[in-house]
Amino acid sequence: MTVTRAWIILVGLSALSTLVAASGLDGRWLAAAVLPLAGLKGHVILNYYLQLALAPEIARGFSLVLGLFIALLIGLSILPSA
Repeated sequence: MTVTRAWIILVGLSALSTLVAASGLDGRWLAAAVLPLAGLKGHVILNYYLQLALAPEIARGFSLVLGLFIALLIGLSILPSA
């Protein structure tokens, strides 16, 4: 994938994030909808701007940590507040 194509994907994901934010979702569900999009953007940046796609083992490690972090944030966002 070229940097230009990665940039187009990032613009599309940002537009999708904006549409989700404008959808009127409640705060906790809004976070649960937007955070995976942020994770996808992070994945594109790590693999194609930072060229981790050239080092698949390292890219897998970063993807795993990023996925776990996003899952943790989603879990925390949908927990009911005390």
